Amino acid sequence: MSLRLRIFTEPQQGASYDTLLAVALEAERLGFDAFFRSDHYLKMGDVSGDPGPSDAWITLAGLARDTSTIRLGTLVTAATFRLPGPLAISVANVDAMSGGRVELGLGSGWFDGEHTAYGIAFPDLKERFDRFEEQLAIITGLWTTPGGETFSFDGEHYQLTDSPALPKPVQSPRPPILIGGGGAKRTPRLAATYADEFNVPFSSLEDTGAAFDRVRAACEARDRDPGDVVYSAAQVVCVGADEAEVARRAAAIGRDPDELRANGAAGTPEEVVARLRQFADLGAARAYLQVLDLSDLDHLALIAEEVVPHLG
Repeated sequence: MSLRLRIFTEPQQGASYDTLLAVALEAERLGFDAFFRSDHYLKMGDVSGDPGPSDAWITLAGLARDTSTIRLGTLVTAATFRLPGPLAISVANVDAMSGGRVELGLGSGWFDGEHTAYGIAFPDLKERFDRFEEQLAIITGLWTTPGGETFSFDGEHYQLTDSPALPKPVQSPRPPILIGGGGAKRTPRLAATYADEFNVPFSSLEDTGAAFDRVRAACEARDRDPGDVVYSAAQVVCVGADEAEVARRAAAIGRDPDELRANGAAGTPEEVVARLRQFADLGAARAYLQVLDLSDLDHLALIAEEVVPHLG
């Protein structure tokens, strides 16, 4: 099975728009499948985080105009950050600005610290998932309401009355929706109901395969072809032409080469190809490569030249 590679960034760790644009343009030039970014408002770990967080959808709106072919999206937008109606408008706007290149990764939200830091409510896990489910219903409902008709929704947490359900996205019937995570119950059901793509982030092969199987079973339970869903994995990436370069790139992101080999896609190109093929064997059609050193554009070039051709 072939595996498409996508570049995934974590700007809350420290990145200006110009830095993100440079990475996105290089990823586009090199032929990567997509450029995705996280949706976080607070740094994690022992980094400065300078110049501070950037809003995911404002950033993607800029990239929509400053790139021309690469697909763009979030891994993943937090349902706690935005009301579903305005989020549907924002994503549809960016879809139009990009000529139909946007994908919406949506999740329940999980990082308490960023909510506290920026005054965002952080309900308990059950309520977060309840709100997440309602947001999925609202966003897809708004996008797919026929022109000239209105959309209403009466949920526990959100109510919409006679919405004109505008603007419509460029992509028909709507931009692809990505749902991710390793939850055993609600996540598979929501993926089977709403997702075009299901992603398992930063997990072992065993856990990734088990999560894929749960979504396949959930699809079958609701009479949906499991093959209708695109399956994907996200892994931190650290590739070097030789061991010295692997060590240098690992040090630049504060990680140990052996630890990265165990918990990510790391090592020489041959090692990384072998690792990613294992995810493809589980049914993954895409891999999101988490690039943490955004100043190292040579890293992207090495992956494009020495890894991508062996995964087609």
